[in-house]
Amino acid sequence: MISKKAKYAIKALKVLTEEFGKGPILISYISAKENIPKKFLEAILLELRNHGILQSQKGKGGGYLLRVDPERVNLAQVLRVIDGPIAPTPCVSLNFYVRCDDCNDEFACAIRPIMERVRDANLAVYEKTTLAAFARREAEHQEVVVNLVDTENRAS
Repeated sequence: MISKKAKYAIKALKVLTEEFGKGPILISYISAKENIPKKFLEAILLELRNHGILQSQKGKGGGYLLRVDPERVNLAQVLRVIDGPIAPTPCVSLNFYVRCDDCNDEFACAIRPIMERVRDANLAVYEKTTLAAFARREAEHQEVVVNLVDTENRAS
């Protein structure tokens, strides 16, 4: 399960992806648009900046913007910055491996192969979903919802 902090990070990055190429975006705009507490959002954006995903600009006309093209940033990168390991157990983590303290023999462990499959399934989705693809999917979903509402209103 991803944390609320990671969920907020993804939502904020969706806004920054939608605004990509338009200059810095104010924290207050992102906060209001995605209903994210402003102070919490500030900490999240700072962390993403410190890891090279975002850049910030101070002063009038300042705010945050993506440092790299949203086609080059995937959800796995974001989740690792915000939540750390994606793997369900530390012994199957690709980037944050730690031997489980209750395990005598990893290779004889019955749980480890299942956790590897869970990790691989999650990674397949996270690594293939770029910020740009996520924002496009969200925009398509919103368009479908608007069309359904319009259709229902006309039928009434």
